[in-house]
Amino acid sequence: MRRRRLLVLAAAAALPGCGFQPVYMPTASGNAGAAQRELAAIYVNIIPDRPGQVLRQALQRRFEGSGDSVARRYDLSVGFGIAGEGIAIQPDSISTRTRLIGSADWTLIAQDPGRTRLTSGHARTVDGFNVFSSQYFAADMETEERTRRIAEAVADQITIQLATYFRQQAAAKG
Repeated sequence: MRRRRLLVLAAAAALPGCGFQPVYMPTASGNAGAAQRELAAIYVNIIPDRPGQVLRQALQRRFEGSGDSVARRYDLSVGFGIAGEGIAIQPDSISTRTRLIGSADWTLIAQDPGRTRLTSGHARTVDGFNVFSSQYFAADMETEERTRRIAEAVADQITIQLATYFRQQAAAKG
């Protein structure tokens, strides 16, 4: 146990020396860092259908940051869908488990006159649930919960990708 603790302390001491910095690191004055400021300036375009609405709300919560009103400088367009497939098929062709695959393609566009495309990416996650033939209401509730979880996971991935982009842009500017 003592050896493990020593290794963890050594690794923690080495991180600052390698240039590691948290993506959401605030400035020296304690203000929001570059990634947080830029994320707050993103307007998330409408995403169709109920899963899209859930994803849009999740993204908006992540981008709001401190809640201060910031002028919007970017538009985020997201194409989002959840596909389901039956797995664990019984001999009578009834599926007892469903796999849900959520995927999103996104593009960040500057709100300049030329509508400059700044970056784009892809996010994907997988979830699943058991299907019980006599409990339709429970299955509907389970599907709604899985949709929310998939949207949250995809929103996390998009947020991290965008924060990394903004952090790299700030580092390039010096």
